Amino acid sequence: MSARRAAPPRPRARGYRPLLDWFESRGWRAAPFQREAWRRYLAGESGLLVTPTGSGKTLAAAGGPLLEALRLGDTPAPRRAAAHAAPRLRLLWITPLRALANDTVRALGEPIEALGVPWTVAMRTGDAGARDRRLARRGLADVLVTTPESLALALSYPDAGGILSGVRAVVVDEWHELLGNKRGVLLQLCLARLRALAPAARTWGLSATLGNLEEARDVLLPHAPGAAIVSAPRRRKMTLETLLPGEGERFPWAGHLGLSQLERVASVLQRAQSSLLFTNTRSQAELWHRALQSVWLDEPPTLALHHGSLDASLRAAAEQGLRDGSVRCVVATSSLDLGVDFPAVDQVLQVGSPKGMARLLQRGGRARHRPGEAGHVVCVPTHALELAEYAAARQALAAGRIESRPPPRLSLDVLAQHCVTLALGGGFQPDALLAEVRRTHAFAGLSVEAWQAVLDFIVRGGSALESYPDYRRVVCDEDGIYRVHERRVAFRHRLSIGTITSDGGVQVRFLKGGYLGVVEEAFVSRLRPRDRFQFAGRTLELVQLKDMTAYVRIAGKGEGSVPRWQGGRMPLSSELAAEVEAILADPAASPEMRAGPAARPAGPALGPAHSGNLAGGSGTHAPGVAPVRVPVRRACGARGPGAAAGHALGARGAEYVFVGGQRLRPGAQRAG
Repeated sequence: MSARRAAPPRPRARGYRPLLDWFESRGWRAAPFQREAWRRYLAGESGLLVTPTGSGKTLAAAGGPLLEALRLGDTPAPRRAAAHAAPRLRLLWITPLRALANDTVRALGEPIEALGVPWTVAMRTGDAGARDRRLARRGLADVLVTTPESLALALSYPDAGGILSGVRAVVVDEWHELLGNKRGVLLQLCLARLRALAPAARTWGLSATLGNLEEARDVLLPHAPGAAIVSAPRRRKMTLETLLPGEGERFPWAGHLGLSQLERVASVLQRAQSSLLFTNTRSQAELWHRALQSVWLDEPPTLALHHGSLDASLRAAAEQGLRDGSVRCVVATSSLDLGVDFPAVDQVLQVGSPKGMARLLQRGGRARHRPGEAGHVVCVPTHALELAEYAAARQALAAGRIESRPPPRLSLDVLAQHCVTLALGGGFQPDALLAEVRRTHAFAGLSVEAWQAVLDFIVRGGSALESYPDYRRVVCDEDGIYRVHERRVAFRHRLSIGTITSDGGVQVRFLKGGYLGVVEEAFVSRLRPRDRFQFAGRTLELVQLKDMTAYVRIAGKGEGSVPRWQGGRMPLSSELAAEVEAILADPAASPEMRAGPAARPAGPALGPAHSGNLAGGSGTHAPGVAPVRVPVRRACGARGPGAAAGHALGARGAEYVFVGGQRLRPGAQRAG
């Protein structure tokens, strides 16, 4: 369903003159969607901004608050703030990733300085320094870039109301990344509390890739039904290039590392000045970084590693190297997925199937992250079946299909956590909080019985856990207000705020000083002193494990095990699964399938395949693997994921064919 938009009146450029002058000084021209976003914000509206990655949506969202600050004549903060100085927070910018928070601070600092807006920018994430934490805690930053978890943490303090009451604007960056999970539910609850503290604040969501726009807007802005959806008139072009197996080459049927493609990947990296190589897991990133080190032709510092378990300084060095050109390739995970601005990156490589169109488009948008430039992805299949997934992605890209992200409803575990947070932050009155919670999309249908069950759980652990004192966290006082009294409960709750699950973390440090990052306790507990493992692009030797810290030293030559982290398995999206089914039914339509071991022979040679505005390449099956054609039998008449009962797959040498779960020899016929 297309989004309905009111036709905006023609904006007056006079009020935008300071911002337009700065644009002109940079050789830019304000896009119509940027002007519309500024006008709507200054008119007091909230909305959802949907534009391609690299089109300037950060300035579209920040421009309105900056122009408002100039109009209102905001004054600079005193050099030495008094102990009880009034909070100054005006713009709250919420982002799902720490790397994106760092980039946002830099991106906002440029126009703030150029326009002379007397604002201080701070960041409150796990990477924040002591200065930023102090400014955020006291509300002395005019602009605060934070995450949903850090916002929830701020609400757990009694002075949160005073700090947040002066907020004028809330920007939720990469809203599509939060919409379909419990992090988004937690953010909905926090925004509901924020609207109660600052009713005049305007909320804008930013999204680059999303299928269900109207639902996304309604989830973010339940208080503003029918709010504007501002979008760019044209979608950013995206092209795909697939590294296909060479003629005469055996291609694996299973696995996920894809190191058989190392030579081709190294060749592709050498043709560009700057590249991002994405993997799906941190373990895979560590292995690919080690493999590339063995064949890297440039200086070692020009190859870097980036994932969420590394120390902030290591990640920042990799990001800065991409910006200034000192790093030619960064092997990364989803830690660099979102709108981090790297205009110098020439190409993106995706190792393994992205498992969804939204993720593929998001990662492809990291290349040529400049307005008007087309994105480009080099796809690196790790086994034969991923040829079908990339062929399906090519087909979905051509048709413009992308996944919708259905938002969760009635996540009572998140609601219970939020109730403890508010009880810790000064207390809450149950009837008032119920009304506030029901104004969110996630809990609009919350029943009184479910609400009472949540209250019972946080007070005594419910009927199942009432015998355990640890679950008696909140007390209903005589005045009817629910509060937390025990410091132990407060300490433990603040440490565990959020919905991201993981095993216990163990810090990795050098014996002589220096912090590398965090690995999971389950991995380290299996190691013994002098065991070797790969981490942070180094081969390390464990010296001792003490106080949840693994002390290590650089190991000599040799192999080592690679840490594994939770969350390393990703399902295939329903949208892409439907495309895979269609590709398997008609493999000849795709260059990837023409090159696959189980596809029909078509064409004399192999070569890179392209999509979008580029022509598809031709290919043939791998020699030694005979193409087998077996009709697809359907379990039902409807099309969709799982409808196909079987498909022909040729094993090495075509020894067996699997059809509908039965193993047949070539030439055998299935009864019925």
